Amino acid sequence: MNSDLAQHEPGWAAEPRKVHVIQGEFHVSNEDVVMTTILGSCVAACIRDPVARVGGMNHFLLPGATGDEGLRYGVQSMELLVNALLRKGARRDRLEVKLFGGAHLFDGLSDVGAQNSNFAEAFVRDESLNYVGGSLRGDRARRIQYWPISGRARQILLAPTESRVFAVEQRRPAPAPAQDAGALELF
Repeated sequence: MNSDLAQHEPGWAAEPRKVHVIQGEFHVSNEDVVMTTILGSCVAACIRDPVARVGGMNHFLLPGATGDEGLRYGVQSMELLVNALLRKGARRDRLEVKLFGGAHLFDGLSDVGAQNSNFAEAFVRDESLNYVGGSLRGDRARRIQYWPISGRARQILLAPTESRVFAVEQRRPAPAPAQDAGALELF
């Protein structure tokens, strides 16, 4: 959309900037943004302080345990998200939490989605955070949009065939880095 139109035409508002939160990441903002992610068995926590008008989203792959390294584990991801919110002026007693994801996409495999969901619910309960909704478990992948200032969240379930394709894509190993096969550099 042309930003000049948004400023001069009544009823036209600029859309908020999109921030895509991928596996193993989190993002915190006090600006007019929409955070997005796509989840299968992973879980995303959307947390905000309505008074400080700051919120954030994470996306973790495994529940993990204390001592596990990396943001792909729920323990570190949740702690880092909460601490980043507190640094931006949020107060722990005002935090509102929405949890999404944790689907079981393949029969016959361990249910990582249930493990992630159980961990996220236990974390919220153990930390005495205010759980205000969300959607955990099920058998479909989902696209999540989250507006951190208002706390509005939208979930779009992917079709069963899209969910399976998404799950297969997520299970593929990352491609190996290309080998230098005698590269030529011209000046």
